[in-house]
Amino acid sequence: MYVPDQDGGGLGEIAPALTPAERSRKIGKTSIFFGPPLAVLAADQKNTMEISGKLNRTAERYLEILRYHGLELSEPERLCLAHICHIGFMSPLEIRELPYEVRMTPFECAGLDKDALALKLESASFADLVAVVESIGF
Repeated sequence: MYVPDQDGGGLGEIAPALTPAERSRKIGKTSIFFGPPLAVLAADQKNTMEISGKLNRTAERYLEILRYHGLELSEPERLCLAHICHIGFMSPLEIRELPYEVRMTPFECAGLDKDALALKLESASFADLVAVVESIGF
């Protein structure tokens, strides 16, 4: 696409919004299981495009939440939380109970203050706790 140069003379070129790699990116369609949370999220949508739009908007907003939330953790604190999270899937209730789990875990390592970590987790928002669990990989 061409537009006038800054000096108003000849025509200049504007770079496309998407790079060739971005334009050729192929994600394709995928089957997805709609468990209860997704079924509730998409309940009012009438067709595939509405459902897809709702899921993509929700995912985009979730990624922004992860980008702006979380806690600064020391390596011993991260190791402790990784140990706790190794139970696998973390439900919202289990995420909310992380301070309790920190106090109850037998996990120990040099530099870990479980009481301080539990207090840090108790003062965090749920969005911060989710971001922490996600950053650890669960």
